[in-house]
Formats: sequence, structure tokens, C-alpha cells
Amino acid sequence: MEKIASFTINHLSLQPGVYVSRKDHIGSEVVTTFDLRMTSPNEEPVMNTAEMHTIEHLAATFLRNHSEYGEKTVYFGPMGCRTGFYLLLAGDYESKDIVPLMKEMYVFIRDFHDEVPGASARDCGNYLDMNLPMANYLAKKYLDEVLTDIAEDRLVYPE
Repeated sequence: MEKIASFTINHLSLQPGVYVSRKDHIGSEVVTTFDLRMTSPNEEPVMNTAEMHTIEHLAATFLRNHSEYGEKTVYFGPMGCRTGFYLLLAGDYESKDIVPLMKEMYVFIRDFHDEVPGASARDCGNYLDMNLPMANYLAKKYLDEVLTDIAEDRLVYPE
């Protein structure tokens, strides 16, 4: 069996960034999958599920309500390894194209101090597993250390 594309990336040299993971062609349409890597794989501790779950709720709500990207958002969700998130957008994009959107989204998450959307028993299958203060902290860290003045090597996967 062949390795899937995401398992061919050298995770020993991968650093936090915004990467194009893959582009899928569905008929005449393109779906771009982004790797929003928030922690350094196999170097830093992974994120806990509560803060990842909170980021997922906030980011998905932000993206689906965005005036430009709302209708282009196919999916936003966590990586199983808990080092980041995948964002799937309808359209043919490069990493640099979405940096302004990511800055806007992570500022929203950093500054969010209300009830987390969908964090109720009626709306979510694990609504008690949330950690807003830690989600705020991680969003600030990603903004400060990665997204603000993002370096070119944080936009293209390492060799």
C-alpha cells in the first residue's frame, strides 16, 4: 500500500506554519487542503483536546460566517497528531493567499471571551471538553510566533 501524501512530509524538519498539503480535483473544481501547523512535531508538546476542540468550534464558526470565504469553506478540523488543523477551501490557492485570512481568524480566536458557539449538550457530542483560555493563549502564540511577519520557509513544506 502506498503512503498517503501527508505521511511523506519530513516531520523531523517541519516547523509551525501555513502549508498547502494537497490539491484535489473534483470534476472541474479544485479543493485546496491547508496544513495549519501550530506546534513543532516531535519537539514541542502536542495540544490537548479541550483547547483544540475550542479552536475548532471558533474557527469553523468564524470561517463559515466570513463574507469572502464562508461559501468556500469545505472543512476545518484537527489533525489526529494534535499538532495543528486542516482547512479545506474550494478553489486553487497557495499558502500566501490565505495568510491574511489566518491572521484575521486567529485574532478572532485570541480575543474571543464569550460562550463558545455550539458548546452545549444539544449542539455538540462532547461539549464539556472545552478550554477557552488555553485556546486564546495558543491563538496568540501562533499569531506572534508564526503568522505575524511569516517567513517564506513557513509557507512551503521542507524538503
